[in-house]
Amino acid sequence: MSSKNETPVLIAALLITLGLLGGGYWLLSRSGGFSLSNLPGVSDGSSGGSSVTGGGKQFSSVRDVPAGLFNYGGSTTWAPVRGIVDPAIQQAIPSLQLRYTDPIGAAPSSGTGIDMLLNNQLSFAQSSRSLNPAEQQVAQQRGYSLKEIPVALEGLAIAVNTNLPVEGITLAQLRDIYLGNLTNWSQVGGPNLPIVPISRPANGGTVEFFVSTVLGGAPLTANVTNANTTTEALRLVDSTPGAIYFASAPEVVGQCTVKPIAIGRQSGQLVQPYVDPYVSPENCPAQRNQINSAALRSGDYPLTRRLFVIVREDGSPDQQVGEAYADLLLTQQGQQLLNEAGFVAIR
Repeated sequence: MSSKNETPVLIAALLITLGLLGGGYWLLSRSGGFSLSNLPGVSDGSSGGSSVTGGGKQFSSVRDVPAGLFNYGGSTTWAPVRGIVDPAIQQAIPSLQLRYTDPIGAAPSSGTGIDMLLNNQLSFAQSSRSLNPAEQQVAQQRGYSLKEIPVALEGLAIAVNTNLPVEGITLAQLRDIYLGNLTNWSQVGGPNLPIVPISRPANGGTVEFFVSTVLGGAPLTANVTNANTTTEALRLVDSTPGAIYFASAPEVVGQCTVKPIAIGRQSGQLVQPYVDPYVSPENCPAQRNQINSAALRSGDYPLTRRLFVIVREDGSPDQQVGEAYADLLLTQQGQQLLNEAGFVAIR
């Protein structure tokens, strides 16, 4: 057969092949068996939004992370996050530079961080409490709103001197200690020893949560010893036989110089903030107590709260980086690192 006669046959075969391929793609796409978006690195453009909102596995799955240097700060409870999680984020995404910024003339806290965010000193804030109405009102007066994005669970732990023979107290007893109604450990089954309650200043998120949740809104009384930082407070507990202090669980449970004790809603429901068996001080730091994540996640441990990324909703790059940071923490990689930092994943 000559090449002239072969041409119509080749054209017909090509048309048939293309028709079969097109029909197969149409059938598969109709049944959901094939989509361009299922291919690695390809998107069909159907998903909206600028972030994965915690749906990805790795930091690399978060889209639209802005490049540049951004200031952030806030709650001291977040210190383990800044030490473990944030460096991993910046290693994975070198174009994102995060700079922790302390307040001027005030102690770092959730409240001061939110104030700095409102005053354009931070791109986003890290908080251990929810926003309050006054903060939202200030934001509205300035033409925008604030958004809180929960990223993890955290518990408050109660620390006492390592030599105190008390293993746990109820929430009612804890309240009465800080209101000055219980002043001796013999009143809660301990030795004849004066109770020395210690707290950080009342403007921090941890203290605000404690006052609201444990004290029912009643202010700390004059019998409470003030410590400027958790480090200072833990040193006081170590040197004071009858001392008691409350702080973020990651700041207390793994310490070698203080003893975390159980708390409960009732005397028969005391729950330890650490995983059994208890690691005694003489075995620390070779071994350290680990946070009882299961009890925090289930709600059996009574003093739990959420951690929030606070974002200013004003359409700026600051809003973009705040939302991207929250999305990074909500990836599987971020949640695992939060667990390693002593917090409890919410996803």
